[in-house]
Amino acid sequence: MLTTLNILKIVIIIAIAYIASKILEFIYVKRLKMRKKEKSVIIPLKRITSLIIYVIAFISILLVFEIDITAAIAGLGIGAIVIGFGLQEIISNWISGIIIITGSIYRIDDVIRVGDITGVVTDITLRSTRLKTYDRNEVIIPNSTMIGEKIINLTAGRNELISSISFTIDYKCDIDKAKKIIEDVLKKKEEVTVDEEEKREIRFIVRTKKWATEIETLFWIKKPRDEEFIKSSITEAVKKDFERKKIIPPLPDRLRKDPFKPKK
Repeated sequence: MLTTLNILKIVIIIAIAYIASKILEFIYVKRLKMRKKEKSVIIPLKRITSLIIYVIAFISILLVFEIDITAAIAGLGIGAIVIGFGLQEIISNWISGIIIITGSIYRIDDVIRVGDITGVVTDITLRSTRLKTYDRNEVIIPNSTMIGEKIINLTAGRNELISSISFTIDYKCDIDKAKKIIEDVLKKKEEVTVDEEEKREIRFIVRTKKWATEIETLFWIKKPRDEEFIKSSITEAVKKDFERKKIIPPLPDRLRKDPFKPKK
């Protein structure tokens, strides 16, 4: 029966739940400012505790109306089994979300690769993970899918990333000259870290191909989320320097004479 006393009790229960939720939110926000690396753990934990508080408040309101919670739960037993099949995927996502959060597989602001998708983790909930790709698209992936896929954490909590660009030049061009041009461009870029003491070096892998030499360049960059833009800027600068210093791309086959080809 809805009496004045019951209304007062309901108001008090809701007020307590609201205040408790805000106090916990204040504690979490304060902790988040102190430890930014725990962002991916604190945010989902805040959501879970808020949910628990309001569930307790809801049960308390049922008690105010003298509803037998035990009988209600027993009555829902069979229905819960039926509903459970429908919620199987959601529950799977929640369990996967807990594994991701507690296992620190990746955190918010990490750059990860899942299948053929590479992006920055912008949010982790119990149900899904949000990624922002380099072309600025937002991808939402269910956590059960994340757990089932091979995940490569490219940053692992660090605000740096090892990246690579491959340059292909004509096989007659001077390899050392080309490497020096690439190295000079990289050292001028503020986004590139070069520190031999910290093992942040520029490294080259040279591969020879028909009429061509491929120079794969490995280097460390800051701001992993801007990797593609940084690589684009580096590629453009290297190309311009190659042109000025006569480092040319491989010539087409039709412009070459194969010395081993029999003469007609």
